[in-house]
Amino acid sequence: MMITTVLVVLNVLPGCGEQATYLPGAVATQAIINKGSDTMVNLALAWAEAYTGQYPEVRISVTGGGSGTGIAALINGTVDIANASRAMKPEEVKRARANGIEPAEHIVAGDAIAVVVNPTNPVNALTIDQLSDIFTGQITNWREVGGEDRPIVLLSRESNSGTHIYFLEHVIRKGEKDNQSLFSSDTLLMPSSEGISAEIRQNPNAIGYDGLGYVTPDQKTIAVARKAGEPYVPPSIETVKEGSYPIARVLYMYTSGQPTGVIREYLDWITSAEGQKIVEELGFVPLQ
Repeated sequence: MMITTVLVVLNVLPGCGEQATYLPGAVATQAIINKGSDTMVNLALAWAEAYTGQYPEVRISVTGGGSGTGIAALINGTVDIANASRAMKPEEVKRARANGIEPAEHIVAGDAIAVVVNPTNPVNALTIDQLSDIFTGQITNWREVGGEDRPIVLLSRESNSGTHIYFLEHVIRKGEKDNQSLFSSDTLLMPSSEGISAEIRQNPNAIGYDGLGYVTPDQKTIAVARKAGEPYVPPSIETVKEGSYPIARVLYMYTSGQPTGVIREYLDWITSAEGQKIVEELGFVPLQ
């Protein structure tokens, strides 16, 4: 594989929205800046580490901050690759075009959004309707869905998160275009996937949602049915691949126009068998 010489520093810091820091004296003929989805940040980091390990002349900067942050940076022309756990909105595409940028969409992996609770919670399965009623505040006690007499504590990612938007549109609003339901005002907005995990671990009344790759053994995933009377399906790589898990999505990278040179080579590697092996290792869903 012919690689154009690139010197960009790989520097990912824990937490959201950290800025990449370039090594003093680094000379870059082309900078690859990769920013966006917090769901994808660990995956993007793993890709970058593996790729630069094979091609040490390449350096890749990866930061999070949320899908909205990455897309805004693409619109402003300040990144080469924007990571997003949702598709760009029509108004975002319009703003990009107004800035002379034609977004090119690249599907790089699949994912399940897992609904998670504390392992001590006896509830194991919920329908989409029940989840919508829970997160809009119509159901407020676990006994209403077969659990104990305890108040439900709602956890969500912040509104700039692509996972937040996907859950709002496909679970709370159930994919209905005219549905304008919103998260309950009592919902606790967490700044990161790790924040949701930490609260789930310590709060037996909490319910949240996260990308499958962020679910840890000390959380319990809820099996989900599309409707009452239909099968309850747990989130997994297998159930996403076969299309039976109802809260599944694809993960995107966006570039300004069709990429060329080293960016094209990097994206080709990500979607190759080698890059997709890392997808599965991190708990996401490979394309192949």
